[in-house]
Amino acid sequence: MRTPATGSSRTWFITGASRGLGRAFAVAALERGDQVVAAARTMRAQDFDGRYGDRLLTLTLDVTDRAAVFAAVDAAIQRFGRLDIVVNNAGTMSSGMVEEFTETEARAQLDVNLFGAMWVCQAVLPHLRARRSGHIVQISSIAALGGFPSTGMYSASKFALEGMSEALAMEIAPFGVKLTMVQPGGYWTDLYSSMTMTSPMEEYASLRAELERQWAEGSIDSEPRLAAEALLTLVDSDDPPLRLLLGSMVYDLAFDISRRRMRTWAAWEQVSRAAEHAVPAPGTTG
Repeated sequence: MRTPATGSSRTWFITGASRGLGRAFAVAALERGDQVVAAARTMRAQDFDGRYGDRLLTLTLDVTDRAAVFAAVDAAIQRFGRLDIVVNNAGTMSSGMVEEFTETEARAQLDVNLFGAMWVCQAVLPHLRARRSGHIVQISSIAALGGFPSTGMYSASKFALEGMSEALAMEIAPFGVKLTMVQPGGYWTDLYSSMTMTSPMEEYASLRAELERQWAEGSIDSEPRLAAEALLTLVDSDDPPLRLLLGSMVYDLAFDISRRRMRTWAAWEQVSRAAEHAVPAPGTTG
C-alpha cells in the first residue's frame, strides 16, 4: 500500500458525480488535492462549492451517448492533460419482476449500467495505454453477486458489467492499466428513491407484499463517505484487487453465495464430469 507523495496529484474522471457515491468520491479526491472531472447527466452549480478552483471541471454528460462520452474525455484531457483514475459510477436501478419489463425498460437499464461504462472505457483507454498507466474503477453492486426478486434486470446489467470488465482487465494489463470492480452494499444515496418501477402484475402481488415486509424490517445503510475512504485506499494500492467488496453485509453475502454454489456443484459433480469425453473432430479418422 502506498500514499501519493506530496505534489504528486492525480486526475480523476468520475461519472454520476453530482450526487450519492459519485459526489462523495469526487469530494474525497478534491480534498486530498487531486484534480477531478465530475460528469453527470444533471450537473448543477450547487453540487460543488467554489473552493476547489481550477482543480475541478464539471461536465454535463449522458453516458448512453457514445459521441458525448468521447467529447467529454477529450475536454478532460484538454483541461488537465492526463487522466489517472477513471470511476464508472453512473448508474440507474429499475425494479420489477422480469416478466413485467417492457423491451424499452429492459434496454434502458443496460444502456446506462453496461454500455455507459463501456463507452467511457473505450474513450479513456487510448490515453491510458499511451501513458502505460491508469486505474479504471467499475462501480458494480451487491446485485452482481446474485439475482434477487424484483432486481432481475438490475442484476443482469451488473453481471454483464462484471463479465465485460473481467475480460477487459486482462486485455489492458499488458499496457500497465489496472481495473477493479467495486461491489458496494447499502449506502444512503438516492438510488432507491430515484429508481423506476415496472407496471405490477397481479400474479406477483403476494411476492411483492413479502418483499415489502422484508424491506420494512429495514437495513441500515452507511454514509457514502466510508465508501469514498475505501476507494482512496484502493487507488493508492500498488497491487489493487480485481474485485473489492464494500461492507460487512455484502462481504458475508458473497461468501454465503459462493459456498452454496460450491455445494451445488459438488452435489452434481458426477453429472458434470459424465458430460465430457473427448473424441476426434467429426469427419476425421485415426
